[in-house]
Amino acid sequence: MAWARIQLFAFGLALSGGSGVLAATLLPNWKVHVDGGSGIITALVQMQGLWMDCTWYSTGMFSCALKFSILALPAHVQAARAAMVLACLLSALGICTSTVGMSCTRLGGDPKTKSHAAFAGGLCLLSAGLSGLIPTVWYTQEIIADFLDPMVPEGSKQEPGGALYVGFVGAALLLVSGLLFCASCLRMKPQAWVQAPGQPDSDPSYDRKDYV
Repeated sequence: MAWARIQLFAFGLALSGGSGVLAATLLPNWKVHVDGGSGIITALVQMQGLWMDCTWYSTGMFSCALKFSILALPAHVQAARAAMVLACLLSALGICTSTVGMSCTRLGGDPKTKSHAAFAGGLCLLSAGLSGLIPTVWYTQEIIADFLDPMVPEGSKQEPGGALYVGFVGAALLLVSGLLFCASCLRMKPQAWVQAPGQPDSDPSYDRKDYV
């Protein structure tokens, strides 16, 4: 039953990772610029996200503006949008598929089918992790490069926001959960994966202990 517990642990990681990637996609603080200012009404914090830009003023007011125009956005923002949305969809698909492949559930039928489902769910989670990791790392690298560039004015320099950290951690959890699901299904005997011609589906030599 050790691998059953590992699958439960991986499922919890997948839920946390999927929630983190979804939160990072929606949060507006991918880029953050803090300006002390000396005026009465001054923008203290300016945040830029994939879907909206927000500003926090010294008076306590907080305003956001949605990015309605897709064509007016830079290419890297459009690519990050597509990658993060794909990561959310793949993580949801991986969570649903891995639920069928878990040995503690009654879904999926025979052990061979459940093993295939667990492997497919692991691949989806791995793909979701990679899809969420690429834009977060890319954004962080671009922000750090601009911040260290002496040609960029001090007033235009920005820092990585909290959404990047949330997205990075969520993508890492998805990668770990995907690896665990793929490893759990490979514990089965080879004859559970490859069936010789004319061999019946139920192999008496198959030991269920190898599966769980």
